[in-house]
Amino acid sequence: MGVLDVLFGRKRLQKPAEDRLFAIVTAGVTLEHSLGLRFDGVGAVVFKPLSAAEFARVESEVDELLTASAPQEGSVVERRADPLGYQWVVVKDAEIEDAVTSVNLVGTELKAAGFGEQLLAAVFRFTDGTRRVHLIYGYKRGAFWPFVPTGQGQKRDNAEELRLKAALERELPIEADLTRWLGLFDAPLD
Repeated sequence: MGVLDVLFGRKRLQKPAEDRLFAIVTAGVTLEHSLGLRFDGVGAVVFKPLSAAEFARVESEVDELLTASAPQEGSVVERRADPLGYQWVVVKDAEIEDAVTSVNLVGTELKAAGFGEQLLAAVFRFTDGTRRVHLIYGYKRGAFWPFVPTGQGQKRDNAEELRLKAALERELPIEADLTRWLGLFDAPLD
């Protein structure tokens, strides 16, 4: 497919598969058994809010859905804003399946209302008991990347991130462009 085909509407660019987010559930087995990382009970979705009334209505509907469904799953859901003005829906649940389901609900509802472009990322936190490892899902590219902060300011363990990439790329759609592996150092997950 050439650029002219896309420009003239003969072919469309392929959008990321909607179900790629759920790949982290099955990858959780590899993370735990092969890499010694277990789900830390925290997942989140971050999006850029709009001041439009329609967007506020959709946010309210998402909050109502989460309020109704999360307790049934044993999840605790909180809304937070970060210093840059992005909105976070943080899901705390011991089961990764439930956290992914709640995070997916937010993304699905925003997309269905026409606000899919506002979705930035989903984050799932894992631990080996001594450090935290985040797997970040970029909605725009439909791919994951590992993020391993060192705990020393805004530094990350690039070697560990590349090791995780190699271990997980058969199970997860991994972002191939390393320049897109953004670190979410100040994510309000706790």
